[in-house]
Amino acid sequence: MKPLGWKLLAMAAALCLLTFAALDAFRDQSEALPSPETFDLTILHTNDLHAHYEPVEPWGEPIQGGVARLATAIDNVREVVGHSLLLDAGDQFQGTLYFHVGGAKGVADVMNALGYDAMVIGNHEFDSGPSELAALIDQTGFPILSANIDASSDPNLAGLIEPFTVFEFDGEEVAVFGLTTEEAAVLSSPGPLVRFEDISSAARATVGAIEALGINKIIALTHVGLAVDLVLATAVAGIDVIVGGHSHSLLGDGASSQGPYPLVEFSPRAEPVYVVTAHEWGKRLGRLDVTFDEAGVVAEASGELLFIGESLAEDERVVDLLDGYTAAIDALKTQVVGSTENRLDGETEAVRSTETNLGNLVCDAVLWRTEAFGAQVVIQNGGGIRASVPMGEVTMGQVLEVLPYGNEITVLELTGTQVVAALENSVSQVEEGAGRFPQVAGLRFRFSADAPSGERIEFVEVRSHDSNEFLSIDPDATYTLATNEYLADGGDGYDVFGEAASRYDTGLLLSDALAEYLQAVAAVAPQIEGRITTSEEKE
Repeated sequence: MKPLGWKLLAMAAALCLLTFAALDAFRDQSEALPSPETFDLTILHTNDLHAHYEPVEPWGEPIQGGVARLATAIDNVREVVGHSLLLDAGDQFQGTLYFHVGGAKGVADVMNALGYDAMVIGNHEFDSGPSELAALIDQTGFPILSANIDASSDPNLAGLIEPFTVFEFDGEEVAVFGLTTEEAAVLSSPGPLVRFEDISSAARATVGAIEALGINKIIALTHVGLAVDLVLATAVAGIDVIVGGHSHSLLGDGASSQGPYPLVEFSPRAEPVYVVTAHEWGKRLGRLDVTFDEAGVVAEASGELLFIGESLAEDERVVDLLDGYTAAIDALKTQVVGSTENRLDGETEAVRSTETNLGNLVCDAVLWRTEAFGAQVVIQNGGGIRASVPMGEVTMGQVLEVLPYGNEITVLELTGTQVVAALENSVSQVEEGAGRFPQVAGLRFRFSADAPSGERIEFVEVRSHDSNEFLSIDPDATYTLATNEYLADGGDGYDVFGEAASRYDTGLLLSDALAEYLQAVAAVAPQIEGRITTSEEKE
């Protein structure tokens, strides 16, 4: 028999070995888990989809986008992270036949299928009026936010728009609040009962209300544009992350990038604020991984824009959902209304900065359709032209892609001075690529982009019905001008149209006028004619 003391020593040694093994196992496990004083969150985000649910193939680039592949990318990330949010920074409405056919219900169905957690209202969410936005809010399974929209007087929207929402993850609370560009009042059709309050003031008040609840992790979900986001980051204390949209900005590597992903600024409290946005049309999915410290400050942040390319499988649930719209869309796409002998240029950069052949065609169609109302000149905002058309047959579907907003044609009586003022407004933000830039018919003008805003128009000439010659505009004479109802209501800064001596809403759709013109002309072949020139070109 061995001595008892030896047995006790052996038992003690065994207990020590077990203890050290347990400590090693705990150490290994603790290294794999975040510190209890930190909290990790993955923010997935999109913006400015504009109902681009099918893949697109930009000139010289590979096929990209499509919500069926976007859904797969979202699920791939969700499967490997612990806590995540999927956010959209606005402008889901308008842009393709999916919205024309499906409206708010189609948008809600797609966003619900992808599992969004929150969305901010963009300016285009008002394109079909407050009632269609209300329909979206009613049909989505997640909050749609804006802290600076006061819709309390609008019978459609009263009580539906929340300023912020709070998400809880294992006891950790994260607040998300929304901000919408104040320009929505003139960029879209919210009606007279919806008010847009100052962005910075609304942000400060909302952050204060959130912090009063004891929540120190705050995300601003904005549709105000990247430049405003960066100012907001430095001006309002308490925001940790800004997820933005509206400017369609591309971050990351590449010649077109507007900065790294993520961008970082510092708040008035000298705390980092991470700013991200995800370009447009679902071509990319933003992924931002952040670690909050115990005080709710972002201690670490990293991420990237995930390219949505053909290597991603399509989510069959989403494919089946889109198939439900195929018959109605195909019927529109296959209805031939005319033909064109050359490509019609509706590229965003072109129609917002220079005369284009498609802009001329649209305006010629409006002038042709409104001759019975005495129209002499036409002004159409370039931002209202949304697509190009290839050479060959033109279908109604393509017409609706070019002019998707459902605007009616309005005829106004204006003085020559007022017409010039409208043109001054139209070129006042050309360097910013603003949608107010004009396409015209019945007149021609020259401007200087280097001159101060409001002093850029150098001359305006109007075509005479009698001689068919262009004559200098008479400041005191009365001219009959045709435009779309959006501009007639003061959209895109055309406030001078509200001063018209008379106004007649024709009830004619802009898109129908173009379709009828195409049907009336055997084959159109619009050209650049020198309707819009610059003094810089002359030099």
